[in-house]
Amino acid sequence: MIKYSNFSPFLLLWIASIVQKCLCSSIINPSKVKTVSWKPRAFVYEGFLTKDECNHLISLAKSELKRSAVADNESGKSTLSEVRTSSGMFIPKSKDPIVDGIEEKIAAWTFLRKENGEDIQVLRYEPGQKYDPHHDYFVDKVNLARGGHRIATSLMYLSDVEKGGETVFLSAEETSHRRSVSVDEDLSECGRKGIAATERGCSSFLQSLSRRSS
Repeated sequence: MIKYSNFSPFLLLWIASIVQKCLCSSIINPSKVKTVSWKPRAFVYEGFLTKDECNHLISLAKSELKRSAVADNESGKSTLSEVRTSSGMFIPKSKDPIVDGIEEKIAAWTFLRKENGEDIQVLRYEPGQKYDPHHDYFVDKVNLARGGHRIATSLMYLSDVEKGGETVFLSAEETSHRRSVSVDEDLSECGRKGIAATERGCSSFLQSLSRRSS
């Protein structure tokens, strides 16, 4: 994936570890889910978060934002890098009823247990900031021992921008339906490098690893 912005979108990440259990909920509407790619598996849920939920998460994050870091491939320690220039923070699990409800909703949609997810991460990309292409799972022994493999990531867009701010799936195989409806002029130059997604309130779900952790 690559994340790059010409404006200042807020992005929320919820990442699940490898233990799984099926869940179901009446709050999930399958008709709002669109397939982005089957290899890897990537989907978009339109209108996943309400405007109030988006604003609430932004209000919790604004005063706590710090420069985003990456995990060192050898030591597993967080380190600053020019490949990732956004700012971010983590919201503790079940911090309040709204956060708890969002976590429940993510679990119901992804069929992954809420307790297996990491704390929600809120990111802000200001003009020109980016996250270079990367795989959204760990390779170092420290983080694997701490929480297991990251098998999936759910991204939720908390703000709208005129242009830019896309998450781009560079290696995804686009479906024929998406090719027929895509409008490149709506995307930034960066967003045209692959399959892109961004819209306030929507959620993109990416299966980072197969169930065999490969």
